[in-house]
Amino acid sequence: MNVEEFRKYGKEVIDYICQYGTNIEERDVAPTLDPGYLKKLLPADAPQSPESFKDVLEDFEQKIMPGVVHWNHPKFFAYFPSGNSFPSVLGDMLSSAIGSIGFSWASCPAAAELETIVMNWYAKALGLPKAFVSDAPGSTGGGALQGSASECVLVSLITARARAISELKGQTSVHDSVFLPSLIAYASREAHSSVEKATKMALVKLRIIDADEHGRMRVDLLRQAIQNDVNAGLTPFFVVATVGTTGGCAFDDITEIGKVCRQVSSIWLHVDGAYAGNSFILPEMRVFSAGLEYADSFNTNPNKLLLTNFDASALWVRDVMNLKSALNVNPLYLRHEHLSGVDYRHYGIPLSRRFRALKLWFVFRTYGIRGLQEYIRNHMALAKKFEMLVRKDERFEVRNDVHLGLVCFRMRTGDEPNHMLLAQINHSGKMHMTPAKFNGRYVIRFCVTYEHATEKDILDAWSQIKCFAEEILRDHQLESSSVPTTPEGSERTSSEPMAPVAGKPPIKKKLTRTKSLRFSFTRSISREQYQSQSEHLMDGCTPILVVDPKTLQENFQKAADDNERSNSNGNSKLKDISDVDTDEASN
Repeated sequence: MNVEEFRKYGKEVIDYICQYGTNIEERDVAPTLDPGYLKKLLPADAPQSPESFKDVLEDFEQKIMPGVVHWNHPKFFAYFPSGNSFPSVLGDMLSSAIGSIGFSWASCPAAAELETIVMNWYAKALGLPKAFVSDAPGSTGGGALQGSASECVLVSLITARARAISELKGQTSVHDSVFLPSLIAYASREAHSSVEKATKMALVKLRIIDADEHGRMRVDLLRQAIQNDVNAGLTPFFVVATVGTTGGCAFDDITEIGKVCRQVSSIWLHVDGAYAGNSFILPEMRVFSAGLEYADSFNTNPNKLLLTNFDASALWVRDVMNLKSALNVNPLYLRHEHLSGVDYRHYGIPLSRRFRALKLWFVFRTYGIRGLQEYIRNHMALAKKFEMLVRKDERFEVRNDVHLGLVCFRMRTGDEPNHMLLAQINHSGKMHMTPAKFNGRYVIRFCVTYEHATEKDILDAWSQIKCFAEEILRDHQLESSSVPTTPEGSERTSSEPMAPVAGKPPIKKKLTRTKSLRFSFTRSISREQYQSQSEHLMDGCTPILVVDPKTLQENFQKAADDNERSNSNGNSKLKDISDVDTDEASN
């Protein structure tokens, strides 16, 4: 492709992007295709000869787009926002065009210096402690842009591990690996699964601390766990506090957690604010950032709630020398004479780094702090609107504290009808939501994600949710014990007529059992597997494990068949177990 062809097709692609954004509501939010659909449409081998770019674009629309989940659709209420905006896209285009690999100051001075400046802008906009701002008087800290929050957690944990081992090792020549069995990290049960993955990669233990009824880490249990582990000869070295958990957007008490961590010198406190950390750009949300002065590191994702497209995750540390000493590898071919320049390859896992700061710089300059504040406040107001609608209907309940853009709701029934409700919602293709387990109950997560979301989007969504629920509730009883407290006096009851649905009513497609599980993000497992899930953290995107009656029945039938075969061979494993025992074991 030459320059003129690039100019021609580049304009066409820009026009396509503009049309896509303008008419996105005409598309279904998510596909209902089965896995393997694309393999049937594309050849098994790459083409030997060049093909027309026009044909490539046509195939993109006809074959790729039908399998795309539209994260920037007004009716996409799943996960957390996938931050995006036109200024960010344009910044990313220029970054791609420049094509620099900014591993050091010498490899691209502009990339290194802009990242330092933008990270300081960002820290000041969030009101972070001055210790995290590299140009603050007396500061030894600073920040860097990573690829994801998972990277931020891993980098912080590796840095904490290196510091702890250095203290344990002292002046001895013992290999670092000798100290790994004694190291132990801590995280709330509501923390993201990236914490568990990081501890596996770092070969250290993880202690999961239970959360309270609001989804916050129980500080008393953390304190006791640390004391027990110290008494057992272990070395607590890493604690993760979360502001804005995936399941229910709960905010851990950083101050109280920080006080506990300060009592043990080997502990590094990391605060994960992947989604909600960006809300600290609002002065009224900084009540939840109290205690960050105790933190050794903090991360948040502009690619979630700051209109910057993936990938971009910001990590700040109190002392960058800890980071550099843990990650510094300095071969001769990467050295240069500009010692005062920042080499960001020492701040993370990869050597090669994209010019991520450019798109964030575009966003800050185009929206300004006030524009970004207005965007987040709109999400908060719309989430509160949805919460009010749910609470007004006594057939439903809200299970989380709504502080930002996430509302966790459910019908006041057992879990299975709520599985059915989410499956119907997602299978329609007109809305997209995901579930979570919050306080032991299956909930549907409704998160405001669209940049230009309006109250009409919320009202339309609620009308369609009620329409799907109406049919399900005909066959299921409400749980009287779960009646939520209502914030207003004039509440709608379940006997009152439903509001008319805006536009066409949702089409209720018949679901097979397999598709019902798929679209409700659940997976049937044995009771033993279900009980073992308490040993692991959730990530908000893998299926929720449920014990399905049919699965139980199949398991018992298999056991009975095996027992019968064993009896015929004179070797019964179940011969001494009565029917009563078996029934009790299944309850």
